Amino acid sequence: MAEIRVIAEQAIAAPAERVYSYIADFREHHHRFLPPAISDFRVESGGVGAGTVITFNLKAGPRTRASRMTVAEPIPGRVLTESDTASSLVTTWTVTPEGDQSRVRIETAWQGAGGIGGFFERLFAPRVLRKLYADELDRLGHYAREQAT
Repeated sequence: MAEIRVIAEQAIAAPAERVYSYIADFREHHHRFLPPAISDFRVESGGVGAGTVITFNLKAGPRTRASRMTVAEPIPGRVLTESDTASSLVTTWTVTPEGDQSRVRIETAWQGAGGIGGFFERLFAPRVLRKLYADELDRLGHYAREQAT
C-alpha cells in the first residue's frame, strides 16, 4: 500500500482571512461552492471550524462514496483539515495571503489499496480529484467575488 497524494491550488481574488472564513464555515458558506460531484452535504455537529463533523456523498466516475469527516484547525485562520472517520484520507486546506488576494491549496492524502485495485486507484483517483478540486477552487473564487459585492 502506497500513499496517494493529490494537490490543487489557485489564487483567489479575496483577502485570505475572508476566504478562510468561507472554507471554515460549513453551516453558512462551505456548501455554497461545492461542485456537483458532492451531494447530500450535511453538518452533523458544530458548523464552524474545529470540531465540526460533516457528511456528504462524492461521485467519482461510476462510483458514489459516502464520507463522514471531522474538522480540525492545526493553524487556525490558515490551515484546516477534514479527516475521514472510516479511512486514512485527510484533506488539508491551506490559505496563504498574497497581498489583497490569497492562494488556496487543497491537498488530499490516503493509503491506497494494494493489488490490481490499488493500481487503478493510483492511476485514476488523482486525475478525478484534481479535476474536482479545480472546479471547487473556481467556484470558491466566484463565491468570494459575489460575497464582496
